[in-house]
Amino acid sequence: MEEAQLSTGEEVLAHAVELLRNPGVTPPGELRFCVRRLSDALRDALRVAESRGGRMA
Repeated sequence: MEEAQLSTGEEVLAHAVELLRNPGVTPPGELRFCVRRLSDALRDALRVAESRGGRMA
């Protein structure tokens, strides 16, 4: 599950980078959607980090 979450985060980040290359061209709705997805991906990555940290203790 962790691998899938981190992989999705990488994909969303790559998409966001592409959108930000031409911010005046990207529709605002698409930018909002991307920010929402980035927020979800960051939340998942933090959960993975917390989980891995707990296993190391």
